[in-house]
Amino acid sequence: MEGEKKYITSEELKGHNKEGDLWISIQGKVYNVSDWVKEHPGGDVPILNLAGQDVTDAFIAYHPGTAWSHLDRFFTGYYLGDFKVSEVSRDYRKLASEFSKMGLFDTKGHVTSYTLAAVAFMFLIVLYGVLRCTSVWAHLGSGMLLGLLWMQSAYVGHDSGHYVVMTTNGYNKFAQLLSGNCLTGISIAWWKWTHNAHHIACNSLDHDPDLQHMPVFAVSSRFFNSLTSHFYGRKLEFDFFARFLICYQHFTFYPVMCVARVNLYLQTILLLFSKRKVQDRALNLMGILVFWTWFPLLVSCLPNWPERVMFVLSSFAVCSIQHIQFCLNHFAANVYVGPPNGNDWFEKQTSGTLDISCSSWMDWFFGGLQFQLEHHLFPRLPRCQLRKISPLVIDLCKKHNLPYRSLSFWEANQWTIRTLRTAALQARDLSNPAPKNLLWDAVNTHG
Repeated sequence: MEGEKKYITSEELKGHNKEGDLWISIQGKVYNVSDWVKEHPGGDVPILNLAGQDVTDAFIAYHPGTAWSHLDRFFTGYYLGDFKVSEVSRDYRKLASEFSKMGLFDTKGHVTSYTLAAVAFMFLIVLYGVLRCTSVWAHLGSGMLLGLLWMQSAYVGHDSGHYVVMTTNGYNKFAQLLSGNCLTGISIAWWKWTHNAHHIACNSLDHDPDLQHMPVFAVSSRFFNSLTSHFYGRKLEFDFFARFLICYQHFTFYPVMCVARVNLYLQTILLLFSKRKVQDRALNLMGILVFWTWFPLLVSCLPNWPERVMFVLSSFAVCSIQHIQFCLNHFAANVYVGPPNGNDWFEKQTSGTLDISCSSWMDWFFGGLQFQLEHHLFPRLPRCQLRKISPLVIDLCKKHNLPYRSLSFWEANQWTIRTLRTAALQARDLSNPAPKNLLWDAVNTHG
């Protein structure tokens, strides 16, 4: 009977947002996920960031229909008394339901197979160029091709981290470790840890790790207040060293991107050897060991040190296009301070992302992630479907007067450099002395 239901208010739900006491609401039903957070496949960060509020839109975005049947064991017996659904959320859920009925989430095409085949073919060419050719130009071309290989392999790792791209979960995990750890040297465990937090708290200065690049970059002057990173659990100090670097960040952006992979390698090692709980730590370490076996051996086969340096730098430089692309999608978008709010999921994603417009024949190059907003709204949607749903997302944004920004690659670069330059000039205008220098922050930035 309706009268027998037990209710709590949204204000009461907010009180259950700390470790050991984590409650969430999904479609008005309240669940206790305090213990489940340790087993959650997506890690603890998404739940910790969203606990104490309604998370229906985020749950729909990240979970297949089969996940709903698992919720009952977490039900507290309470319902949210003041549960309301905004018009934006209502339309978003309707659109997600329509995509599900159309089978878009399950229709993945052959993108992964083609990409892995292309990666294997490129790897053979790289091996031939290094081992069989003596020309310095062949070695340079091999290095550049390796950078392109890393880009395409990373897209497979990204896709397999969001949804099952293979026939089984076991094969999917293999694809993750192969395309991520073994081929690129970047741990899929590290990627999941940071990437899920990024999606949930898109463009939150203190919760989204993909914007926390102090002391090298600051996309907003709000970083000048030495914000505390809730992701890393430490203060992002804006000291003299950080101010100096940020004053010139619009000049250093591209050079830093060319060596950004070094930081990603370091972040992988720091996580895998940390005390933090890491899913499949042993498998991740084995995959990284594979990379650090074949890559140095391949470089050592080149005839001299100048060519070895050229090979490594050329591969890094080509792959920097991907690092730049990810920055373009968010650096120039709107930012905010504070935790994500489950009640404005659609609004936060539209506010914090930029799309990059390109011809359909270039979809392979950008890995489908030029449709960044579409991907953020429907992260389980295979990349081959993103261009198809783009007009529907545009219509929904227009209906609710929300931003949909699609720029050319050149325009997106201009917007990003303008954002960095604005913050750099603001840093130069500060007259107060900066606090003490913390050089350790330099290695805790992301590429």
